[in-house]
Formats: sequence, C-alpha cells, structure tokens
Amino acid sequence: MTIFKLVIRRSLMSVVTLLLVSLIIFTMLEVLPGDVASRILGRDATPETLQQLRTQLGLDRPAPVRYLGWLGGLVTGDLGQSLASSRPVSEILAPRIFNTVLLSAYAFLIYLPLTVIPAIFQALHRDRAVDHGFSVITLVLLSVPDFLLATILLLSFVILIPLLPAISLVDASSSGWEYFRAMTLPALTLAIVMTVYAVRMLRDNLIEVLDSDYIRMAELKGLSRRWVLLRHALPNALVPTLNVTALNLAYLVGGVVVVEKVFSYPGFGSLLVDSLQLRDLPVVEATVMIAALVYVGANLIADVAAILLNPRLRTG
Repeated sequence: MTIFKLVIRRSLMSVVTLLLVSLIIFTMLEVLPGDVASRILGRDATPETLQQLRTQLGLDRPAPVRYLGWLGGLVTGDLGQSLASSRPVSEILAPRIFNTVLLSAYAFLIYLPLTVIPAIFQALHRDRAVDHGFSVITLVLLSVPDFLLATILLLSFVILIPLLPAISLVDASSSGWEYFRAMTLPALTLAIVMTVYAVRMLRDNLIEVLDSDYIRMAELKGLSRRWVLLRHALPNALVPTLNVTALNLAYLVGGVVVVEKVFSYPGFGSLLVDSLQLRDLPVVEATVMIAALVYVGANLIADVAAILLNPRLRTG
C-alpha cells in the first residue's frame, strides 16, 4: 500500500512539475531574439515578407493562445508540426528517439559493471593500493569534461588503435553491426561520465554496510563472504546510489548533446541543438518535454526501487 500511495503522490507532483516545465520553456523561447521566419528568409528579408511568413506559420497569434493550443495538443498526443520543414514533429522525433534509446541502453549496460565491480573491489580492499588506484582514476575522470573525454577516446580507438569509426553516422538502412560499431565510442563516453559519479558513492556505502552489525552477525553464522556481500550488503548499499543512477538515466536521454555532436550521432540531443539554431519552437518544446518526462519518471522509479530494496522504508 505504501508503494501505491507513493506512486500516486509522486505522479501528481510529476504532472505539476511537467506543467511548470512547459510554461518555463515556452516563455524562455518566446523571449529569445529572432524566430524561425527570420531564420528561413535570412537577412535580406523585407518586413512585409517576414510578416507574411509569420502569419502563415501562426506566429502572429498572442503567446497565451499559442501556449494553450500547444499544451492542448501535447495532452492529446499531438506534438504539432515543425515550423522549419512543415513535417509532423512526431515524425521527426521518432528516428532520433530510437537512436538515442539504443545508445542509452548500450551505455547503461556498460555503466553497470563499470560501477559495481570497482566499488566492490575498493570496499573489500579499503585503504590499500587497489582502493587508492581506483580513487585516483575516478578523480581524474571526474575532472575531465565530456567533450575532452570523447576526444581522447577518438584519438585512442580511431587513430592510435584504428578499431572504430570516427563518425557515428547511422540511418534506417544501417545493419545491427554498423549500429554497434557506431555507438561504441559514444556509449563508452557516456558510461564513463556516469560511472565516476556513482562508483565513489557506492564504494562508501558498501564500506558502511560491511561494517554494520547485521553483516558481522551473518558472517558469524557461517555464511560465505561472497553470499553476504551479494545478498545482504550490496542491495542495501545500492539504495542511496539509486538517486545518482536516476539522474544518470535522465542524463542519458536529455544530456547527450555534447557527446552526440562530437561523434556526429543522429540522436535526440543533436536534434535539440539543430532545432534551437533554427528557432523551430514545436520541435524544441517537444524534445525538452520528453527529456523532462524521462527525468521525472527516472526519479519516480528510483523512489519505488528504494522501497523495494530496503524493507525499513516500507513501514515508514
């Protein structure tokens, strides 16, 4: 019953949050200089042609009317049409979302072992050479920006060891192997960026749990070290790390702009940048709302998972 109440309460809060996000993003795009009409017609456009195109695109209507119309379409699943290409926004978003979801899933599969295995080694060998070595590596990677890490991986696996393509271009005709090769470097970059934030927290949580009384009692009962670690210590240590993982999941979908641009990967983030440059408001608004929805949903899943993993929270 606690989980059901949590889901209902957080779902209502999520709806309010998404409404605020929609209002904020619409307002911010309204105050930006220029619009899609000026981008399409260029600098030599006359005021008459600009006004004619704005009327044709519906940009001459009052902002509140356009916001309510867009919000009503969003609720009913109609994302509108692109102002730049006159294509349905859903048609533009579909292949880009598919590419980013594939990239995100690949990156998350790499992220899990990169986080759990070093944290376990560090916790079991605390204050030893292994622990200090992993700590230095994570601190160094923590200070490296996304674009620099992506560039280092490009130099390593494209020039020094030519195993992977430098440009991650894929389309509907690409095979599964071509997708795999194209996504490896972007996914590895994303996984490393996420890992450095989570591995240190998981390591500290594991050390704290391993020093607890119930873990010592389990060991005194004769349970193996591996069973105690995997069955009792790790699930409890994962609970505080779930919030970081939720933020990482949101980052995967909404914050891959830099990585996708570096590798020229045709995904969700690169579409957002291109749409911002064109002032294509329906596309920008739809991409931001989808990213916000994923962010809110990831945090909701993290809260529910924390209750499932920690029995004490179920009686709170």
